[in-house]
Amino acid sequence: MSTTETRPWALSGFVGAGVVLILGAGGLVCQLAARETPAGVAGTALFWGAAAILLRGFVTLQPNEASVLTFLGKYSGTLNRDGFWFINPFALRKRVTLRLVTQEIGPLKVNDASGNPVEIGMVLTWRVEQAARAIFDVENYSRYVTAQGETALRSLASRYPYDEDEYAQSHAARQTEPLPLPEGGVLSLRDGGDRLTAILTADLRERMALAGLVVQDARLSHLAYAPEIAATMLRKQAASAVIAARRTITSGAVNIVEQALNELEERLDGVLDAERKAAMVSNLLVVLVGDRDVTPVVNAGTLYS
Repeated sequence: MSTTETRPWALSGFVGAGVVLILGAGGLVCQLAARETPAGVAGTALFWGAAAILLRGFVTLQPNEASVLTFLGKYSGTLNRDGFWFINPFALRKRVTLRLVTQEIGPLKVNDASGNPVEIGMVLTWRVEQAARAIFDVENYSRYVTAQGETALRSLASRYPYDEDEYAQSHAARQTEPLPLPEGGVLSLRDGGDRLTAILTADLRERMALAGLVVQDARLSHLAYAPEIAATMLRKQAASAVIAARRTITSGAVNIVEQALNELEERLDGVLDAERKAAMVSNLLVVLVGDRDVTPVVNAGTLYS
């Protein structure tokens, strides 16, 4: 059952201070006017006792600070106005800060959508919006934030792959169809950026609202493969980069060779036969695609000798 926040009875602290001074002065007058008489002693004790009790009713709140009050086991209101106040002296009070809190959660080890173990962490910025709910609706709202933050982070990491290409390749290797991913299957932990931030923040806001908390921002601060597979995945990524580079080089070399043959045919007017073309293509591709310097060989005869 959620707690509805209300305002308690409260007076200006200076008004309360005036009442305490009046009671103190009354006790002093009784002591001076009727020394050693039962009535004087009783009056002095009554006035000073009342003043001492009222002294417990003073409370000072700074900006972005609240005090949750309970009286006889019942919630009696939340004082969230900064300044010097006088409240029920018999009420128990619990101070709660309403300032923004920046908390780092993780890194946690989680399996992503591809089944690979990854380490993921985030920086969470939150604050208390309803102090009464934060105090009464959960046992400890600080631990609640940590627990819900870890849960949301694990849920996010398990729903998306670290890398979209790796996700597709892992299912192709197992000859299985990849599961449909949110956002049309184009979102990954590595490249998600602001979209992942929005998804994570929305999930956390829904969770934190139950405890009277509001999430300002939640961003991934750490993302990496787990140490046991980090070296293997690094080699795999390096191999993928090499393959992509080779593909680009080969495609460019083929275009260059094609252009060279076309220009030679135009200038030599059909002198090149099929065998000479094949030899030229082979030589040009070796020169253009190879990753080492080539050593030219001079043919003193003809191609057919």
